[in-house]
Amino acid sequence: MTHAKSFDIVVLPGDGVGPEVTAAATDVLRVIGDFYGHSFRFHEHLIGGAAIDATGDPLPPETVEACKASDAVLLGAVGGPQWDGGQRRPEEGLLGLRKALGLFANLRPLQVSPVLAYRSPLKKEIVEGVDLIVFRELTGGIYFGEKTRTADRATDLCEYTVPEIERVARAAFQTAQQRRGKVTSVDKANVMETSRLWREVVTRIHAEEFPRVELEHALVDSMAMHLIRKPREYDVILTENMFGDILSDEISVLGGSIGLLPSASLGSGGPGMFEPIHGSAPDIAGQDKANPVGTILSAALLLRHSLGLDDEASSIEAAVAAVVSAGAVTADLGGTLGTRAAGEAVIDGIRAIHWAAAHRVQMHWA
Repeated sequence: MTHAKSFDIVVLPGDGVGPEVTAAATDVLRVIGDFYGHSFRFHEHLIGGAAIDATGDPLPPETVEACKASDAVLLGAVGGPQWDGGQRRPEEGLLGLRKALGLFANLRPLQVSPVLAYRSPLKKEIVEGVDLIVFRELTGGIYFGEKTRTADRATDLCEYTVPEIERVARAAFQTAQQRRGKVTSVDKANVMETSRLWREVVTRIHAEEFPRVELEHALVDSMAMHLIRKPREYDVILTENMFGDILSDEISVLGGSIGLLPSASLGSGGPGMFEPIHGSAPDIAGQDKANPVGTILSAALLLRHSLGLDDEASSIEAAVAAVVSAGAVTADLGGTLGTRAAGEAVIDGIRAIHWAAAHRVQMHWA
């Protein structure tokens, strides 16, 4: 049993379905706190379009200061068509907060159980047993490069430095050492100078510091194909900002829904930020239809990576696996539950698991 502790968590509901899925996740965290004796203090702040509407700024200074002072940050989603064409975009808030907190590595794990393999649009024999994690560099590349726009021309500068590549490469290799010992580094070295630098730095870090980890390089276009054809061959996928954004959305299909995938954005110190990889889904916002599982699993990553509460994180993950296996899911996975009910199902799963552990009963799920 972990000793009881007290933590401050900033919650940024954001836009679209963000408020609904973060509410489900914080409810789950409260139950975890009750079972393990922890105190989670939640502090809600504005980001994205909601912040633009309220303050004119997608990332108010108060939000930045609160996040820096917290133990961890839980984010819902940002963006929506109502802010298209405005002077400020909601996404500026997300990019700015990543930069302000020094969050250079985004971890996006995916495990495909037999029940998820059944729900995947791909053949079961292709996806069953997939267990991989994408390490996406988060604060460099084309998203943060200089941008220009005139009436007939636009540019986006893709730029990387050696230290930026080194730190995310080390994080990926360190994780691979604790997993199956394989890193696939994805770039576009046949065309782009930033990718050639990327490949050179990753190769050097491997040779100098992690020679026992297997390293392979792949071009991003062929990697997009291989992730559909043979995803079980991959362990840790290391790549730059834009490529990681695209590929991690692609792998969400392997598990049947983008609503299932969590992510953790981490730096060298200070609070991490945790969010589902799905967007704000404005078409279903406020309708109790969004899948909260990605956000709930992001809360589990928050417990593990920022708060050091591994048992508590595992409790959430086990409950999610159980309820998904039992078919207690939202419409995107073929179920009938709404957002609130799906979150409550996970809470019931946590209670059942703890009851079984207390009474030494073996759980059997439908």
